[in-house]
Amino acid sequence: MEDKDFNRIKVVLVEHKRTARWLSEALGKDPATVSKWCTNTTQPSLETLFKISESRKNMD
Repeated sequence: MEDKDFNRIKVVLVEHKRTARWLSEALGKDPATVSKWCTNTTQPSLETLFKISESRKNMD
């Protein structure tokens, strides 16, 4: 099986027609930080992942 980067944050944003800018505003984070998460340059902390999951509830 071929190794592929998989970024669940980016996938969920696309599935719910949301942008990284929307997520950055929802979390109070810099848009550049969220962009780095979406490109797998860096990863959010566990605390931030929890906040992302809470923000996801507001996507629907």
